[in-house]
Amino acid sequence: MALTSYRRLVWRHLPIMIVGILAGYIVGCNKPAVRQTLSFKHIFSRTPQQTVIDVDINKYEPNGVKPVKAALVALVRNSDLFGLRSTIRQIEDRFNARHNYPYIFVNDVEFTEEFKRGVRDLTQAHVHFGILDEESWKVPEWINRERYEHVKSTAQYPHGEKDSYRKMCRFQSGYLHRHPLLADLDFYWRIEPDVEYYCDMNYDPFVFMQQNGLKYGWNIAMPEFMATIPTLWNTTMQFVTEHPELLASDSLWPWLLDEHGNYNGCHFWSNFEIVDLSFYRSAAYQTFFDYLDRAGGFFYERWGDAPVHSIAAALFLNASQVHYFDDIGYFHPSVLTCPRDARTKGTCVCDSNKSFVQDGMCTVRFLEVKQSIVNPNATKLARLGPVHYTEPIIHSMLSP
Repeated sequence: MALTSYRRLVWRHLPIMIVGILAGYIVGCNKPAVRQTLSFKHIFSRTPQQTVIDVDINKYEPNGVKPVKAALVALVRNSDLFGLRSTIRQIEDRFNARHNYPYIFVNDVEFTEEFKRGVRDLTQAHVHFGILDEESWKVPEWINRERYEHVKSTAQYPHGEKDSYRKMCRFQSGYLHRHPLLADLDFYWRIEPDVEYYCDMNYDPFVFMQQNGLKYGWNIAMPEFMATIPTLWNTTMQFVTEHPELLASDSLWPWLLDEHGNYNGCHFWSNFEIVDLSFYRSAAYQTFFDYLDRAGGFFYERWGDAPVHSIAAALFLNASQVHYFDDIGYFHPSVLTCPRDARTKGTCVCDSNKSFVQDGMCTVRFLEVKQSIVNPNATKLARLGPVHYTEPIIHSMLSP
């Protein structure tokens, strides 16, 4: 009796079961990898034991092999947890939930368990935590302490009195890319707490840079606060005089100069940068950093990693290797960059009317100089709008 009831139940639901199986088969067959595997042409063209790999670059599993060895990287403190969680939430929503690139966070002290848990709660990607060694986070022994203390007590610019800010600038300039956690990476995307990402990214910027031979990517360029770098340019000129062989043949050198041939202060804001780490690991960059480090300007003045990175990119890379990510809407406290027409179309949510950096002197100058080098016969000029000569923005990147 029980067996008869069971058979009746099966026959009653059999049509539904068949429809479900057929629907699953049809959906599965619409996937490229499945269609390829099921096609007779594909079956008979395969050599014995050939493995078919269908790589979808729009979505990677956390444990999957990425097409580029890359990570999202930040120097942060335990007190930055809330601001960093906000950044990660946006990066995940806009990009990384589909790609699962790992995160790497470093600190001059151990991260707390609360910090680690708060970060890991927001992503499926692997998260790595590291601590800085003494060499990378110190005032070097060649710095005259009496002179340095006098500079700190008399400085008239933001963060002028802070050891931590200067150590941060020196670390970001010469040591972050050498941290052991980055040893196996080919690219890094630098992120920071309390920033905003406004646009869905429907492509992989790491793959984009690798496929196009790009070494340095940026999306905000501004004049530096010159009181913090009074001797940086002269020191750079001394270095160039001693090492002319390190300059790139088609460099962006003219981008750095005003109409009188002096440094115009233009630099890429390094709080957002996507970089092929072979650039920072190159002999040219490392020799340049060591030269600057020995000159003492990270401490006797307040040389920032942004102008150091920017001057190096303009001198040692060809113009074709530096890319402006104008499609990535981004806000770092005090400055917004937003793609044009974002108010009315596309997947960005930002007000392009409040974004002035695209028409700022440093951005327009970059576009003009790069075009004159890469595409000198272009019939359409690179300048996209009026030039706004902006004052340097005084911003906070790291407090003690």
